[in-house]
Amino acid sequence: MSSLADAVDEARKRRIRYPVLLAAGISCYVLAVIAGLLLVADDFGPGRLIPLWIVHGVLLVVLIRKLGARESSAYAMLFIVCTSLMSVYVAGVARDDLTLQQRGRKVSATVVKEWRDPAQGRKARDYNYALEHRDGTAVPGPAMRATSDLYDVGQVVTVIEDSQGELRPQTPGQADATGDALGSGAFALAALGAVGWMTWRGSDAARRRDVRKRPAAVRKAYKAVTGDHSTQQEQEEKLREALRAYPADRRGYIKVHPEEYPDVLQQRAARMAWEMGLRAEAAGNRGSWRFGETVVEEVPHD
Repeated sequence: MSSLADAVDEARKRRIRYPVLLAAGISCYVLAVIAGLLLVADDFGPGRLIPLWIVHGVLLVVLIRKLGARESSAYAMLFIVCTSLMSVYVAGVARDDLTLQQRGRKVSATVVKEWRDPAQGRKARDYNYALEHRDGTAVPGPAMRATSDLYDVGQVVTVIEDSQGELRPQTPGQADATGDALGSGAFALAALGAVGWMTWRGSDAARRRDVRKRPAAVRKAYKAVTGDHSTQQEQEEKLREALRAYPADRRGYIKVHPEEYPDVLQQRAARMAWEMGLRAEAAGNRGSWRFGETVVEEVPHD
């Protein structure tokens, strides 16, 4: 008896330890992708980075599904990819600001020309300013940019210019990278938070919580309206009979209505179907439960 208890306890520890180690590995992978794409962003350009982001998303789906919460894996992948993309973009802005601070110099310049970006749908139109030194030479680099009309032609402003002419001149206040660095870190933490949330969603504790949160009032209302007062065991036997007797549709699915089994959870139904050689479909059910020999996304039944 003691050996059996020890074996059960060891199995439970493995179920807990494996997702934690996997989540830690996924988190390290996400951070490595953010750092790596930040390093190559300037060399590759946005267009050439799209395939890398797609590959990143596919790998994330595969890894996240191993955490157990398969139903939400696609949404979690999209969230992580979007927050990682924002983290890379904001980190790139912060890097440019730091570079400008390190190799730039403060100068007084005069605004000699002002124009706005061309209209592109609902995109905001930034203001651009061409600057000149007091001796009439142009300030190196692209035009200074602002989101609102801050300066007039002829106005003298203090800016930090890039000695190599690669970065836009900015005022000392604009070149402060603190806010951008914090923003990039916040997006990266949000991506890691999604990994942690998916780890929780796939845990045994989350599944037990979902069982406790199943709305008993809805089940009682259904039984009161239909007059069906069958027990859970009777409903499970009814579901088994349906899986044996119902014909499959043209796509190979056996479709049942979950309201006919108010006390049976979808995970329990998936387990019963698995015992009968079928799999439960998690995607695109539209209010029904679908079972088949092959599915697009399987409902976890462990």
